[in-house]
Amino acid sequence: MQISELTPAFFPAVVSLANTIHGDNYLNHASLTAMHQQGIVKDVNASFVALNAQQQVVGYRLSFAAGQWQPDKWCSEALWPVKAAKMAYFKSVGVSEEQRGKGVASALLNTSVAALRRQGATAGLAHIWRESPGNAAQRYFSYAGAVLVKVHPQRWRHLSETAGYYCPICGALCNCSAAEMVLTFSAG
Repeated sequence: MQISELTPAFFPAVVSLANTIHGDNYLNHASLTAMHQQGIVKDVNASFVALNAQQQVVGYRLSFAAGQWQPDKWCSEALWPVKAAKMAYFKSVGVSEEQRGKGVASALLNTSVAALRRQGATAGLAHIWRESPGNAAQRYFSYAGAVLVKVHPQRWRHLSETAGYYCPICGALCNCSAAEMVLTFSAG
């Protein structure tokens, strides 16, 4: 497996993989283009793809640089261990079904954290999909060292109502909850 910076050449494969994992209309070319830009600061890109031996995308991680994203009503800033100006955002991760359990997500996270630290961030926030099979997403992020801040019911419902997001668990109206979690970056 090879980890590479996310570039526009990988956008079609990332959109396809993300929509397969997270549901129809989760990503599109326009939204991914904007998210990609949110991850670049000081010529450092914090978003990455994992490639197999055939150079096919088998995983991705979208991360936003500190100061390149806006906290919203699902953010509990008063509970964060760092100020918003130093908080990066882990927007999305996905790994193809055949590559799960092989360390792909961890390799993408570690590479992203290193880039975010170079950009000046000291922690990263994520809204983790609690209804992932077996709540694997929250278990994975906890294992990486992240701490639960707050649970937000119906976190993605507005996307179903406004953007046509189709949840793989709930269908046309997503009622899934999010675990707001913070990963503080270690020194070094």
